[in-house]
Amino acid sequence: MSDCTSTQTSRRDFMRVAGTAAAAAATTRILAANSVYAAENGVLRVGLSGCGGRGTGAARQALMADPDTKLVALGDLFADKIDGALNNLKSYGPIADRVQVDDDHKFIGFDAYKKVIDSVDVLVMAETPAFRPMILRHAIEQGKHCFVEKPIAVDPSGVRSVLESCEMAKGKNLAVVSGLCYRYSFSKREILKRIHDGEIGDIIAMETKYNTGTPWQPKDRLPEWSDMEYQCRNWYFYDWLSGDFNVEQHIHSLDKLAWSMNDVTPVKVWANGGRAVRTAEKYGNIYDHFNAVYEYANGVRAYSSCRQWDNTDTDVNDHIMGTKGIAHLQDHKIEFRDGKTWQHEQKEKDDMYQNEHDAFFACIRKGEPINNGEYMCKSTMMGIAARMAAYTGRILTWDEVWNSPYSAMPEKLEFGPIALPALARPGETKLPFAAKA
Repeated sequence: MSDCTSTQTSRRDFMRVAGTAAAAAATTRILAANSVYAAENGVLRVGLSGCGGRGTGAARQALMADPDTKLVALGDLFADKIDGALNNLKSYGPIADRVQVDDDHKFIGFDAYKKVIDSVDVLVMAETPAFRPMILRHAIEQGKHCFVEKPIAVDPSGVRSVLESCEMAKGKNLAVVSGLCYRYSFSKREILKRIHDGEIGDIIAMETKYNTGTPWQPKDRLPEWSDMEYQCRNWYFYDWLSGDFNVEQHIHSLDKLAWSMNDVTPVKVWANGGRAVRTAEKYGNIYDHFNAVYEYANGVRAYSSCRQWDNTDTDVNDHIMGTKGIAHLQDHKIEFRDGKTWQHEQKEKDDMYQNEHDAFFACIRKGEPINNGEYMCKSTMMGIAARMAAYTGRILTWDEVWNSPYSAMPEKLEFGPIALPALARPGETKLPFAAKA
């Protein structure tokens, strides 16, 4: 049995932290000292929630972004994840001396995030996506600056909670920086500026593809693992934990479409998907392919496809088609209809993962917090909307999805028995949607 078996969080607790911003505002402890401390160039104590590969990388980038930082606390569901992250970070020379996590600041279990938050000034969030709404809410209530990996939620209830938390952060002068890293790529910013400046004319259609293989294989179940532990260790393959892969990974591509449209949301979505290759039970209940169409109020349609099939051709690209030309976002190239071409020339180091942390810590030091809340919520909801449309076989309006009461969270977060989530079957699967306006 896991070390975490005694910890549990009820659905009631989750709904409390995912409640309205007005109710949460009753917690008035605004730690203004954090901003002052940062402005005076004090050492910022950093904590990591979620110690997998992405979390380990994000913690490294956080420490590289600011020489006056130190990592002081780690939290995860599993002790072995903490040990792996700590060994990795201590072996990275440029930051090794600032990895100062003692045994008393290694926290495990479903409530580990609370203890990490109590120990730090800045929280790096890279835990399983399902838990991000409640963790962000608690961090903002406690006055912490947050870096939030994508996606920020797996269901409409979670997205709305995160948006409320981000609004709360504005009132507390706290930074919330998103892990949608393409927005911090210098080359992407240049081509998007050209799109927004009208160089390709009016956008008439968009296409995005995220066709790859399976990123990692499920872990074999050990005899001592409960149902919950097995699912959490293989979180990617369960929609209630990851949001399905079109939310967990394809969100990067959907975010580029949203960015191209200046974050104006679509009005309608329809989609299909299924399991053509990953059909074994070990792959949980997520699909292995999706195709979706997003329709905008101005008539623009965005065509989205994503699949994860091993030993097949890969293609990750985005094409924004305008009246004057076509922008190929991944190639940083514009082909104009008059035959001319613009190509981005790389003149500076452009590590988008590092760039986002550089901006994060710089804004804290300046006392001018970045808040990426609105776009990270809208882009996450685009993925959720397509998933819900594909699962049910319905044509959905944006308002139906945005206002849906749907929450994928189980009644309790505790290690023990939990049912295997059902595979969605279009035409049979029912999900709650808000009434049409």
